[in-house]
Amino acid sequence: MNEKKLCLVTGASGGIGRAISQELARAGYTVILQGRDLDKLIEIREELRHNSHIVLGELTNEKDRTRILNESFEYGDIELLVNNAGISCFSSFTDSDKAALVDLMEVNLLSPMLFTHEFLSRLTITNLNKQKVNEFNATVINVGSAFGSIGYPGFSLYCASKFGLRGFSESLSRELADSNIRVAYFAPRATNTNINSVKVDDMNKALGNASDSPEFVAKQFMVLLNSKKSRKFVGWPEKVFSRLNGAFPEVVDKAIGSKLNKIKRFINQDKNEKPILNVSLVEEK
Repeated sequence: MNEKKLCLVTGASGGIGRAISQELARAGYTVILQGRDLDKLIEIREELRHNSHIVLGELTNEKDRTRILNESFEYGDIELLVNNAGISCFSSFTDSDKAALVDLMEVNLLSPMLFTHEFLSRLTITNLNKQKVNEFNATVINVGSAFGSIGYPGFSLYCASKFGLRGFSESLSRELADSNIRVAYFAPRATNTNINSVKVDDMNKALGNASDSPEFVAKQFMVLLNSKKSRKFVGWPEKVFSRLNGAFPEVVDKAIGSKLNKIKRFINQDKNEKPILNVSLVEEK
């Protein structure tokens, strides 16, 4: 019988998902890798020296979500759920088609909410006395983004989904504060993964925006996991801007406004082409 801690990572084949899975395996977890690309998942399982399981499925499909959880719980009690799958879209709001809007909100916000709802329904949630309030039986960490706190031109759809995920995480964390379930929100900044198009990468370079490696982001994820905190933002100045945007949004308005012409040059590149959702089983981001 496997006595190791068991965790489920969605979007495990993407850059951040892959790196987080590797860190969790090193920390002694048996990792259930969820994704849609079997070849990539097999590759990751080989890297983890078979200290993992693969569960294929589409998180936007209700039957698949149920089956993914059914198969995952067959391996034992899941102590950690990492909602990490996500997609992005960089375009002006008026040029975004309706299908892109619906798909992005469904993948980035509705699916992790529904998946968490079904996950929690399988657990026994008990109230804890104040002396034992930090003894968690299960943890849910939602992978968001710095853009879940900062509205940014060209990312109106993406920002809306991540603002929503942050609000969901914060509300649920407070709702379950007296229980044996911990909910946390993890917000990386720009990361070197396939979720970003070449156009976005070029824009970040032109603006001097820093980005992190998936490996660095995964280590920061472990810092959050091993703490008792309910949120963690990665990167400077994004971390400061996130707080500043909450307290003094006009300051951030001016800072981003000073770069708007340059940002719009990238937004308007290939304007005659329909904006394409950049699917990456994430990452984030």
